[in-house]
Amino acid sequence: MAALHSRVLHNRLESLRSAAVCDGRRRRPHDHLQPSVSSSYTTAVPSHSAEQRLRTKQHRQSQVVSAAPTDIADALESFDPCVHTGGSNGGSNSSSNGAAHTADADAPWSPEAFQLEPGALSTVNRQADADESLAAFRCDGCTRTECQGPGGCTAIDWEQSSASYLRQILLANVYDVAIETPLDEAKQLSTQVGNTVLLKREDMQQVHSFKLRGAYNKMAQLTKEELSRGVICSSAGNHAQGVALAAQKLGCEAVICMPTTTPNIKVDSVRRLGGHVDLHGESYTETQAYAQGRAREEGRVFVAPYDDPYTIAGQGTVGQEILKQCPDSGRLSHIFVPVGGGGLIAGIAAYVKAVRPDIKVIGVEPSGANAMAISLHRGRRTTLAKVDAFADGVAVKTVGRETFRLCRQLVDGVVLVSNAATSGAIRDVYDETRTVLEAAGALAVAGARAYLRHNNVKGATVVCVTSGANMNFDRLRLVSELAEIGARREAMLATTIPEERGSFLKFINAALADERTDTITEFKYRFSAGKVAHILFSISIREDSDVTRIVQRLDDQGFTTLDLSEIEPAQVHLRHLVGGRARSFMGEIPDERIFQVEFPEVKGALLKFLRVLSPGWNISLFHYRQSGNRSSTILLGLQLADADLDRFGGAVAELGADYSFAPLEGEAMAAFKMFIQ
Repeated sequence: MAALHSRVLHNRLESLRSAAVCDGRRRRPHDHLQPSVSSSYTTAVPSHSAEQRLRTKQHRQSQVVSAAPTDIADALESFDPCVHTGGSNGGSNSSSNGAAHTADADAPWSPEAFQLEPGALSTVNRQADADESLAAFRCDGCTRTECQGPGGCTAIDWEQSSASYLRQILLANVYDVAIETPLDEAKQLSTQVGNTVLLKREDMQQVHSFKLRGAYNKMAQLTKEELSRGVICSSAGNHAQGVALAAQKLGCEAVICMPTTTPNIKVDSVRRLGGHVDLHGESYTETQAYAQGRAREEGRVFVAPYDDPYTIAGQGTVGQEILKQCPDSGRLSHIFVPVGGGGLIAGIAAYVKAVRPDIKVIGVEPSGANAMAISLHRGRRTTLAKVDAFADGVAVKTVGRETFRLCRQLVDGVVLVSNAATSGAIRDVYDETRTVLEAAGALAVAGARAYLRHNNVKGATVVCVTSGANMNFDRLRLVSELAEIGARREAMLATTIPEERGSFLKFINAALADERTDTITEFKYRFSAGKVAHILFSISIREDSDVTRIVQRLDDQGFTTLDLSEIEPAQVHLRHLVGGRARSFMGEIPDERIFQVEFPEVKGALLKFLRVLSPGWNISLFHYRQSGNRSSTILLGLQLADADLDRFGGAVAELGADYSFAPLEGEAMAAFKMFIQ
């Protein structure tokens, strides 16, 4: 199959390339854009009227293919994803087309209004509304009268034909700047999920993202005159670098408009690639509107980040490579793709569904940036009122019009994942490759994990597109906090214990009674003058059932316990707020001393520590988080009278040299008294 696929592709590609350059009559894709600063620029005469183009599109959409193609040649002749009949399954960017293509006139949706169980597949409403079914592509900034009718762009007249999308992907001019990235098995992850998981490593591109494929393919279509006037785009990340690199290769000037809030590391990366950075606007929407206005004023071509047929075709080369590289493509059943504006998944689906319509192409979005999932469920593009920017590379309020048209006809559904699950996927890929993906780049892995578990899939071969690795360093702190719970290696719990001496030791003995449980990874407590106290703690787990077992065991011992693992505010904020001033009827706690204790990060160290100190002394403060180092630090409060210092010294000696106690004194103690006493 793989050999046939490669051979037919090669032969077909050569014939298509020959036809495309025959007699030098290649279409100039942007001849219809009239710049306002150059009266000498001429426009092309459209080859068909809008009415003719509309009739042609309606004819294409009425054709239904009953049998799957046997090879690429058959696919080119017969397959049309515009009529893909897979049916509905069960399960902070604005639209890149500017003012002429605003989203549907519905009120914006909150992401929270549409949520799915982890791993559940969204439904796809393939019954198009009348306006949407006839919606046609237009280039950004186009004002020509003949392009405003239902037929759309008069220069790009192939986008409604799926066979033409397949041709454009085969012809896509991306390898002047892009590499054919590896398709590597994630062996540890494969063992964990009981399936063969392959990573399509787009994070290994020169700009650490797939975006340069679409940007270069789009810009390679421009005429010399268009290139001489330069290009412009709006982006705060990977698209900006792709356009800058493409401009460098093509020898044209690129203006990259970026929000004023863009981190310096991204601005510097664009400048190193030769892009001229123009910082404007506090939000992406403001920046995009400014860039499109400047494009019209200066006669530059605006390079859209996703909603352009040539951009989509460029991204579609990822799908072509996946089918070519898969060692046993006949067993390949699912491809998981991160979704922002939809360019990458639209391109991959256009190719894969033409060649292997049996393979499921599944999008993955953050739960807080689920514009494509909502739009596919409703059957019409839907704008989000807000987006969660944790995975900033896919934080899009409205998906593209052309990308949505293709996704509604081809994609099998969307899986939604939490920020914790995404962080866990970043950890999974790091363990496999020692590469730190950005949040958007890890979405596919998080989605695959959840989907395979939810649907109890075993023995399959799946591909996850790791789309980028441009991680902001300051994001790593939050990722590390969420990763263990997201990867289901850790659970966060809250327990109520009696406020009396010895309760700590009883609690630890109950929590760690199961040999399958490794260790407590976090422990936070502050003295309360009431009859009960509350502890927030995290514990390592091997499987989901461990959490149920631990909670039940603690409840049986009289320690009422809540599972906080699915409550993201608890993971991000509550764990840092536990503690504070002691709730005491006496003001300051008598004889309280605060120590910074260093102890070894080995199994049993915490239990040994508590057995020596409790119940000999009343513990008034305990603040611990596993650090991953050989030793970690506890902030410990003890009620320790002067008369008891010698006995305490004996206990410290019993613990041994691996445990060190340093009392807080001077300015350090004065600072802590401001907040905890």
